Amino acid sequence: MTPQLMIQPSALMSSGIKMSEFGNIYLFRFNDELQSRFEELLEKRKTNQLTPTEEAEYAGISELQRIFTLINAQLATNGV
Repeated sequence: MTPQLMIQPSALMSSGIKMSEFGNIYLFRFNDELQSRFEELLEKRKTNQLTPTEEAEYAGISELQRIFTLINAQLATNGV
């Protein structure tokens, strides 16, 4: 198993997120810039065109997306 390098998701938090109101709760979302970058990297990944640096960036953004999905699901379930 080869270790996968990634940028730390916490490095993206200060400039790459926003809160969006959904009913009576606020959910974590990527801001427009980070969302666009994620989509760009995803397209390049589908065609195996990511550089090692981009692969690390993609991995970090993907991990942050998984974290947000978990948190948002908990927020929605608890109605907090």
